[in-house]
Amino acid sequence: MGSLQQANLPVIEFSVKQLDPASSSWVTKCGEVTRALEEYGCFMATYDGVSQELHDAIFLASQELFDLPTEVKVLNTSDTPSHGYVGQIPIIPLYESLGIENATTTHGVERFTKLMWPSGKDDFSESVLKYTKAVAELDQIVMRMVAKSYGIEEHYESLIGPTTYLLKFIKYISPQGDDINMGIIPHTDKTFMSILHQNEVKGLEIQTKNGEWIEVDPSSSSFIVMAGDAFMAWTNGRIESSCHRVMMQGNTDRYSLGQFTFIRDLKIEAPQELVDENHPLQFKAFDHYKYLHYHASTEGRKSKFPLKSYCGI
Repeated sequence: MGSLQQANLPVIEFSVKQLDPASSSWVTKCGEVTRALEEYGCFMATYDGVSQELHDAIFLASQELFDLPTEVKVLNTSDTPSHGYVGQIPIIPLYESLGIENATTTHGVERFTKLMWPSGKDDFSESVLKYTKAVAELDQIVMRMVAKSYGIEEHYESLIGPTTYLLKFIKYISPQGDDINMGIIPHTDKTFMSILHQNEVKGLEIQTKNGEWIEVDPSSSSFIVMAGDAFMAWTNGRIESSCHRVMMQGNTDRYSLGQFTFIRDLKIEAPQELVDENHPLQFKAFDHYKYLHYHASTEGRKSKFPLKSYCGI
């Protein structure tokens, strides 16, 4: 399993006001971001686009959501695997999550809110929309920086329209007695990009390329920006998706948020500029949502490296 090490993930500061693509500091930061992703598949972003007040509001919203009866939560269904309610699963007994599709749109958020609270809950909808828009901004800044580093800005531009966001509210209950303390098993995300935000309780661990695990300390201004499988295919393997897990300890439930990027109605393929004799093409063009269905199939679940078995060359 690899031992826990006390290394730290790279920490990169993002300030909404200072991020001007015309400045020289922008170019430096593009390099920092891309190197961190190439080395770890993820990094810690300190980001002032989400205020302390919004952080508090969104975690309060999360607690109110998980306090709803299970028969209400299970109404959160989706045609896409794992995008709706997930919980009460024997192999991950501590884990429960709910997902809001099209989470940066008023329509997507209100549809979910009405499902959970038929008479409406304005403070919930407002906090969610404000939060998802701020995090989407961070996602797009990071993407522009990587695209700039690789000289593929116009290829990123073509992805912006088909980008859609899923917000996942996640809760891990504290292990009782002899319970296993595995919150979620080691995995890579099937997303394009994932941005995770933790409350006070530790648990998230990232695996380095040499198999060690790094524990990630939570803080209200920090976000873990993480490459998913689809991003790995798009960068032709230059950036690998980050393997991570959650290990629970202590007696406090852990709440976290994941904002996940998916590409709809456009095949994902590596830009020509990223294919050369040192970097032969690794993956065929593929449909992101079909990959999610493949991953949830028996064959996909058995595969050690589903992306390769789905569209590897």
